[in-house]
Amino acid sequence: MNLNFLPERIKAHKSALVNIVTPPICTERAEAYTRAYQANEDKPVIVQRALALQEHLRTRTIWIKHDELIVGNQASKVRAAPIFPEYTVRWIEAEIDELADRPGAGFAVTEQDKQAIHAITPYWRGKTVQDRCYGLFTDEQQDILASTIVKAEGNMTSGDAHLAVDNDKILTIGFDGLLAEVKQRRADNDVATLEGLKKEQFYKSVEIVIEAIQQHIIRFAELASTMAAKEQRPDRQLELLRIAENCYHIAKQPPANFWQALQLSYFVQLILQIESNGHSVSFGRMDQFLHPFYQADIDSGVLTPEMALEMLQSCWLKLLEVNKIRSGAHSKASAGSPLYQNVCIGGQTLNAQGEPEDAVNSLSWAILESCGQLRSTQPNLSVRYHQGLDQNFLMACVDVIKCGFGMPAFNNDEIVIPEFIKLGVEREDAYNYAAIGCIETAVPGKWGYRCTGMSFINFARVLLATLNEGLDATTGKAFLPHDKSLAKGNFASFDEVQQSWAEQVRYYARKSIEIDTVVDSVLEQQAQDVFCSSLVDSCLERGKTVKEGGAKYDWVSGLQVGIANLGNSLAAIKHLVFDQGQLSQAELAKALADDFEGPAHEQLRQRIVNHAPKYGNDDDSVDLLLAEAYQVYIDELAKFVNTRFGRGPIGGGYYAGTSSISANVPFGASTMATPDGRKAHTPLAEGASPSSGSDRLGPTAVYNSVAKLQADKILGGVLLNQKLSPAAVATDSDKEKLSMLIRTFFNFHKGWHVQYNIVSRETLLAAKQKPENYRDLVVRVAGYSAFFTALSPDAQDDIIARTEHEL
Repeated sequence: MNLNFLPERIKAHKSALVNIVTPPICTERAEAYTRAYQANEDKPVIVQRALALQEHLRTRTIWIKHDELIVGNQASKVRAAPIFPEYTVRWIEAEIDELADRPGAGFAVTEQDKQAIHAITPYWRGKTVQDRCYGLFTDEQQDILASTIVKAEGNMTSGDAHLAVDNDKILTIGFDGLLAEVKQRRADNDVATLEGLKKEQFYKSVEIVIEAIQQHIIRFAELASTMAAKEQRPDRQLELLRIAENCYHIAKQPPANFWQALQLSYFVQLILQIESNGHSVSFGRMDQFLHPFYQADIDSGVLTPEMALEMLQSCWLKLLEVNKIRSGAHSKASAGSPLYQNVCIGGQTLNAQGEPEDAVNSLSWAILESCGQLRSTQPNLSVRYHQGLDQNFLMACVDVIKCGFGMPAFNNDEIVIPEFIKLGVEREDAYNYAAIGCIETAVPGKWGYRCTGMSFINFARVLLATLNEGLDATTGKAFLPHDKSLAKGNFASFDEVQQSWAEQVRYYARKSIEIDTVVDSVLEQQAQDVFCSSLVDSCLERGKTVKEGGAKYDWVSGLQVGIANLGNSLAAIKHLVFDQGQLSQAELAKALADDFEGPAHEQLRQRIVNHAPKYGNDDDSVDLLLAEAYQVYIDELAKFVNTRFGRGPIGGGYYAGTSSISANVPFGASTMATPDGRKAHTPLAEGASPSSGSDRLGPTAVYNSVAKLQADKILGGVLLNQKLSPAAVATDSDKEKLSMLIRTFFNFHKGWHVQYNIVSRETLLAAKQKPENYRDLVVRVAGYSAFFTALSPDAQDDIIARTEHEL
């Protein structure tokens, strides 16, 4: 692999995107959807949504720029973020004048944009997903959401996503084949029944949408033809003619070559992003479903490896153009405006005899090389690890990791596949799983929405309520009162602390599920994703959307934030208060209330920081405490089901997950001082990683600590970020050492996931001081990478503070 080469036009395209510091917004979708909804108020919502997408695809601005090889734009301007008014207009109206000034998440808004938004928002007031959710929430649920101990804003103000659709199917039968299937199912449907009546509206909507997509792709073919007629450069003229030919063909028929297959895959991705603004829309196992086209073209000589790399990079830059606008509060939990568009490579397949074999192929290598050369934030590249993974390929992955943009991340087949099979996933499907979004996993084209990404719970604040009669230290409200507190000193033993934790976390687990149930029920009725459902098995067969239970499989996960803080705090209480008696319960309570201010409290804080056990150092006295405390939540979660349970899918349950994106920063900002020595309003620990600076014994000790969590029960993902200095992977011997470290973690410790930041503290500090010189600096934030200078100062500081390990 040559990781130091990039075609000039790809460089120019990337530079143009990276240097858009404050991207614009786009009101075209909002205006088209408003027109369509107003004109079709007599129709079912699902038909309204189909007609709205049709209207938008028919009237929206399209363009072809940057000499790109893959075409299709999400918005009227480059990197513009569309508005999705059917989900919310509350925050848009409230924040529109301040959008440009938000740190790390600013958007440029013209006076014309403001006029357009103010013209449409009155129609949507009281009709949006968010409005309907708040109409269903109980007072208690609203109070909990307002407290932000449980957070679900992003679930109400945007679509679901967190899935990969069946790209194999659309590449095999094309849009005409998909349309023919829908028409046949519609013709066979019995509309004399209530169920048949609902199916009729679904099939009708899918027909409308597919035909609209076909016409939309033809618009790009016509545009390319028009541009070719005016193009003076012969080479580019030929490319435009090929682009036109590609689009004319794939608007109807299955692709005939790699270029067409890649273009069709991107159009599917693009329309999913236009239909709904849910993030983590992922490609699935791209190296598997595109490989036959790639290899056939390479073998026949119509495609060179260099041309393929450039096509892939053109596709990746189109992913970078896709943008999403969030509220100010939501953007803090998604620092850097990520879309988490995951491409998964490697892993295993089953051969004709049903035996697993390494799935790495020539396209796996090409995708890895193309990402290593481009060093962008999109796609979010993941590699499926297994014990038989080719060592040469693993070393190539390490070479790409060394490039310093936080990819690829690794998921472990040795955990995911057997655990999926235990859940009830068919063996063939389990072997075809893919990473979705950050680190979560699902079977492409067969899994329902939100394999993770349901409501977030702040474990640190639940612990503080545990320690003070159920009072939330931030708001002063007691949602589940009890009679024990450190201030009163009436915990008779550490066992009582653990019992109090169990009661509190079970309560908040239930409340989070109650909130999820409301949100899911409203999304099912108000925001059906028609196109997405047409490419998820078994939606067409059942005549149901994904949200109604159309998918073959359906498990979901919420996200738990502050895992390490929970373990470290419990260990400090047990070690210093109950085991050694170095301080009283009241002394600790006073120090927390005072945020460790003052010499005596600071001395106590240093004792906690430096002498109490810390997760991440292979210390059973803290690691097992954390595992036990987390298990209480995991066991409670297993009692609940989601709204699709019993309506068709296999599963319908919940499991835990730690992929908390950048929520550790805003969640920390709303959390008072904690017993681990953390001061109020500072970030919580990220994912399942140790608290910054507390893991002092190297990466192996971290692996050992993480391995003590019940990874097989945390199927929403056990996210581990590791930060290494560039010097740690400077030589071939260093890289070999890292590859062995990865194998050890996965093979012997049964780790779920790991990813690496290879960047020095000095570089990060310099980039914070002079961002104009580091616009293309990419860092790993959580389960995703982002441009460092696009992050808020708080998020930048959190990354700078993480422990930098040596091998």
